[in-house]
Amino acid sequence: MHRQELRGALFMYAKLNPGLRYIQGMNELIAPLYWLFKNDPDPVNAQYAEADAFWCFMDLISEFRDHFCQQLDNAQTGIKATLRKLMNMLQHHDYKLWQHIEVESKVDAQFYAFRWITLLLSQEFALPDTLRIWDTILSDPHGRMDCLLRICTAMILHVRERLMQGDFAVIMKTLQRYPPVDVTVLLNKAAMMAPCNEVLGSPV
Repeated sequence: MHRQELRGALFMYAKLNPGLRYIQGMNELIAPLYWLFKNDPDPVNAQYAEADAFWCFMDLISEFRDHFCQQLDNAQTGIKATLRKLMNMLQHHDYKLWQHIEVESKVDAQFYAFRWITLLLSQEFALPDTLRIWDTILSDPHGRMDCLLRICTAMILHVRERLMQGDFAVIMKTLQRYPPVDVTVLLNKAAMMAPCNEVLGSPV
């Protein structure tokens, strides 16, 4: 039943957005929204979970949709540009760690952060933690993308010791299968960082 409702919402999105349609991974973004509305304690509200999830998904994806469009991969708003901004953030906050990951170990951010960014970290954490992270991203005064990049930067910094001691394989395993962590620590670390546009000198 729930799969059918999610499928219906995504089908409607594809019909309304023929230039993009459905891209693999969009289901991972709408599922937490649907779960949240479906578990509303008010049954009257819960019965509209599919519609509510659809409209919230439309708003959410509007800012991140270019990451799903392969034709825009090399554009200023594409996924490759966003990954470069993440690496620039890491370089600013911890040059030695950035150098070890990117230069010495030759670990491309696309190997791990592509999923982080396109799926808004929904695959890295349990659902309650994902919802808390999303609540932070959606309410951040500096913007959703800015907040997401700061959280991703905080994630890398949080496992610094393990990464600095590791080679290519260790770094890949650590970042592709992020270890259990109290998300409060990550969110606090991200909140203490200067906004990305101040660090990078341009809007994100």
